[in-house]
Formats: sequence, structure tokens, C-alpha cells
Amino acid sequence: MKIELRYASHPSDAVSYDTKRLRKEFLVEDVFIPDEISLIYSLYDRYMVGGAMPVDTDLKLETAEELKSEQFLDRRELGMINVGGDAVIEASGELFKLGYKEALYLGKGTKDVIFRSADRKKPAKLYINSAPAHHSFPSRKVSVSDAIISEMGSSETSNKRTINKMIVNGVVDTCQLQMGMTELKPGSVWNTMPVHTHNRRMEAYFYFEVPENQAICHFMGEPDETRHIWLKNDQAVISPSWSIHSAAGTSGYTFIWGMAGENLDYGDMDVRQPDTLK
Repeated sequence: MKIELRYASHPSDAVSYDTKRLRKEFLVEDVFIPDEISLIYSLYDRYMVGGAMPVDTDLKLETAEELKSEQFLDRRELGMINVGGDAVIEASGELFKLGYKEALYLGKGTKDVIFRSADRKKPAKLYINSAPAHHSFPSRKVSVSDAIISEMGSSETSNKRTINKMIVNGVVDTCQLQMGMTELKPGSVWNTMPVHTHNRRMEAYFYFEVPENQAICHFMGEPDETRHIWLKNDQAVISPSWSIHSAAGTSGYTFIWGMAGENLDYGDMDVRQPDTLK
């Protein structure tokens, strides 16, 4: 298992970052590496972002030096959404089968987690988020049919989209982790517009279903000091609590959002209208 440590950045420092430094601090380029679990350990709320891609071998979620724990989930909870072929997850002796765009929550104290692909020729790609946890809640599989669904935006503003709230309060009991998936309607390219910040929580975005030769422009930074990062398919970006998190694509796409922090109130947002951004 590969873990990379990322430190937190003060917004006054991030203002001076050039393109190379912005990408180094906030972009997760290689989410999926064949036959490997690859994770970023961010010091924003000690959130972890990454992926598991079992192809020719099963992958066990081992503990890490950064955690100083016997098992990876001794003091953490974990959510994942499958964006590849069918997966089989073994957790504390229980088996969970995950199809495309299905999610799984694993609670604090879950042991002996193993990821495998149902068909090695169509490997699973499990996008993973994890956060510290203070209480043990039951593990649970979540399909889109279980999600709280919100229709947002409009064709006129190019941001008509469906928000599938999957690992959220009201669907799954969690300590602080929340995850979901937003699907843009044909012809729409903007997500999370109007933009917002929430100093109570940090966030991470993972972009997929981006067609070949197309790209995503992810906007970040303070509302009065915005910056951008270009992303390709199957890449993620870490969003500090002080930063906006919005994007536009050169085509349609889908993205997975995950967050952790002070509360489980999905609607806790400090909104900024488009004509006020700089």
C-alpha cells in the first residue's frame, strides 16, 4: 500500500503558488494504480483520498506508519464508490458486492478488509475516502436507489445536474464522513455553481466519465482570489475549507464529492454568487 502525506496550506501562502505548486499540493493524479492501494493522507481534517484497483491479485487494506494502529480502521471510517468493473469487498468476514456507481461504508473497528475484482478482465476501481471516527457504526452498501436525490441547476445556466447523496446523514450513520455523486445532464458543464465555502468542513472531488481528449477545469481558492487546476479522467483534487470547489468541463462528466469536518449538515454552505467572484 502506498501513502503520501500532504500538509495543509494557509490561504495567504496558496495565493503565491504557481501552476506546478498548485498541482503538487492539491491534485491527486494517480488515483488508480493496477494491483495497488494508493492513498493521500491530507492534514486537512486528516482526510484520506485515493483508490484501490485489484487486477491480478486481491488487495488487503493494511495499516500504515502514519496511523500507528493495529488495523487501518481502528480509529477511522471509510467510504468507497466503485467506478470500474464489479467488485467484491470482504470486511470483518462479511462479503459485499459492488457494481458500477455503488457505494460502501465501513465503520470504525472493521477488520481484515480485502478488495477484489469479480472479473480480472474488467477490474474494479474503488475510489476511497476516509476520516477519523469516534464511534463505531454498522457497515452498509448503498446504491443510487438508496440515495437522497436532488435535482439542481438549469439548462439556461449550463449546470443542470442530479446530486445523489449516498453516504450522508439520513441514509447511513457516520461520524463525520460524507460522500455522494453528481451527474451532469447533457449540455451542462458547470458543477457546484453558485460556488460556496464552508469553514466547518474540507472536501475532495474526484472526476470520472470524462471522455478521451477532454478535460475538467477545477476552480479553487478564496472567492476573492480564485485559482484553477486542469484535470483528466479519474483524477481528484483536495479542497481546503477556505477554498471554493467548482468546475467546468470541455464535455460532460460525473464527479464524486466527499467531505469531513465539524458537522453532518449537507446544506451548511456560505454561498457566493458568480458575479461576486474574482
